[in-house]
Amino acid sequence: MKPNMGTFDRIMRLLAAALVIALYFMNVISGTGAIVLLVFAGIFILTSLISFCPLYLPFGLSTKKEQK
Repeated sequence: MKPNMGTFDRIMRLLAAALVIALYFMNVISGTGAIVLLVFAGIFILTSLISFCPLYLPFGLSTKKEQK
């Protein structure tokens, strides 16, 4: 797995995940929608930690800057 996520992408995913988790614990979101959003938040956290997004691979996308 070659890293394909840049720093900005990783930070945005972590912030989105933190927002979903905060909304859940403040009881703003609940039910099935909350569970789906929490699953996505978990995926965002995991992909941010390993700097690899499997959905970028088939499309040849990368937000990581190439080293010179």
